[in-house]
Amino acid sequence: MTMPLTTTRITPDWPCQVKTPGSYDWERSAAKWLRELVPARYASYPALIRHPVLLARHAQIQVQNEIRVARTALQTARADLPALGMPESVIEHTIKLYAAEVMQLQHIARSVRAVSQALIDHGR
Repeated sequence: MTMPLTTTRITPDWPCQVKTPGSYDWERSAAKWLRELVPARYASYPALIRHPVLLARHAQIQVQNEIRVARTALQTARADLPALGMPESVIEHTIKLYAAEVMQLQHIARSVRAVSQALIDHGR
């Protein structure tokens, strides 16, 4: 069986867990990866199982909300954590942790957008 050629460009943000678009079983690998990004209860909803594009959309929303949460935690850490009795060393470590998490989540968001676009392109 010949696989169709793909016009989707693989970017540095393409997740290594997802096969190249157009290759055998790539949509299944995409759906599996996307399910890992959403709460377990969403991953079992029939509509999201049957339609990977819907799953990708939900993953995009989920990751964007996680970015908002991490940014809020980062922006409020210096003001809020001393009142919780946290020593300065813990506060500094926590700020670095949140900053790294925001960066990681932004990378994941780019990856989700790339996979989502590939799913849309191959569904046409």
